Amino acid sequence: MELIIKRREEAWRESLRKETRNKDRAAIERVRMPELDPTVRSRNNEEVNRGLTAEQARREAQRCLDCPQPTCMDGCPVGVNIPDFIKNIERGEFLTAAAILKETSALPAVCGRVCPQEKQCESRCIHLKMKKESVAIGYLERFAADCERESGRTSVPQIALRKNMRIAVAGSGPAGLSFAGDMAKMGYDVTVYEALHEIGGVLKYGIPEFRLPNSVVDVEIDVLRSMGVEFVTDCIVGKTISYEDLQSSGYRGIFVASGAGLPNFMNIKGENLIGVMSSNEYLTRVNLMDAASEDSDTPVLRGHRVAVVGGGNTAMDSVRTARRLGAELAMIVYRRSEEEMPARIEEVKHAKEEGVEFRTLHNPIEYLGDENGRIRQMKLQKMALGDADASGRRRPVAIEGAIETIDVDQVIVSIGVSPNPLIPSAFSGLEVSSRGTIIVNEEDMRSSLPDVYAGGDIVRGGATVILAMGDGRKAAAAMDATLKNKK
Repeated sequence: MELIIKRREEAWRESLRKETRNKDRAAIERVRMPELDPTVRSRNNEEVNRGLTAEQARREAQRCLDCPQPTCMDGCPVGVNIPDFIKNIERGEFLTAAAILKETSALPAVCGRVCPQEKQCESRCIHLKMKKESVAIGYLERFAADCERESGRTSVPQIALRKNMRIAVAGSGPAGLSFAGDMAKMGYDVTVYEALHEIGGVLKYGIPEFRLPNSVVDVEIDVLRSMGVEFVTDCIVGKTISYEDLQSSGYRGIFVASGAGLPNFMNIKGENLIGVMSSNEYLTRVNLMDAASEDSDTPVLRGHRVAVVGGGNTAMDSVRTARRLGAELAMIVYRRSEEEMPARIEEVKHAKEEGVEFRTLHNPIEYLGDENGRIRQMKLQKMALGDADASGRRRPVAIEGAIETIDVDQVIVSIGVSPNPLIPSAFSGLEVSSRGTIIVNEEDMRSSLPDVYAGGDIVRGGATVILAMGDGRKAAAAMDATLKNKK
């Protein structure tokens, strides 16, 4: 039966190739994502990108040349069958496209929104060699996943025969969810332990709803529940439950995906002033604790002149959140130029459209407070770009004597994070790097403890959603192979 379906698929795709020549496909202009008007969205929490219509999606799917050797797949950390799902969109088989995505991705609707496709799959698109824009793979992934969710006919991947082996996961972020999904498909009994009261990890507490609605994340999690994955909230692995507890409970393998939730600061004078906080605290309180509502028990400070220090996606999320909370002036302070910013181009564009100011080539050197210990000003050192550093970006160098002072009443520091130290310190015998990350074999994500694997930010120190998911898939395949050999 599978062979018959495969032959029908090949015959259909061959007919598509004959109907439209590659020259004609390449001439189609890339679709533009519909967006909520900046003057409206900067004062609400609605999702900015509105999604493609069916007509737009099918037209964009026609741009795919269905390459014999699809290089786009080489750029996907989770191995999505990109040509197959796109060609089904072109055909109008949207639910089939969604099912193909789910074969390898536990979070297609999430990845379609927040994955940096321009640096992953789309960067390998054959169109770029022809000096054309790449196929909008991310937009199409989101479209297929949204179509399935909105249809009310959410599919569940095929589950293998149950193995009666228990597997534990520490952390419900993208790495943990990806791992859990793959292990469940292979027939394992998976339990995910989450320290917070909501499932989703950084997808819930770190990414605002105007970029990734919680309702979208919840549907993806519900699919995992339908696959048999069990979730336990308010349980801290390494504190509430120990490594030894997990072993004695019969877990045959443990995947650590506890993330990197320890914020970094610059250690400059005035960082302890009221009104200076990390992006982790700011976004977690707003996104997960409803701190922005007027009747919140633990309200977050609403600054009028807000400076966000940093140039990554988290910095953009923070400064755009500040705008939505009423900031009259919301600015990005970044020590390099805009070209060196690690944030996605789309996020920078959206921030500018929403009235965010960019003060690049500036670096904070001191925060000044009033008599009540609240921040009122910040001193900025003007910078210039020198030679390239180890990251390949030009190193910022201070311009002697070029210091200015600006008025602010809130500063959000977003200069990176460090791994959560709890599990590395609580799992005796676990090898840890000088940065606090868990050391693993990169081929199988296995740690120095034979039954412990790890992935995501706890290994990388800070990464994208899709790279964390790739770690989860790699660890699942390796753990499965090991347990099969043991059996």
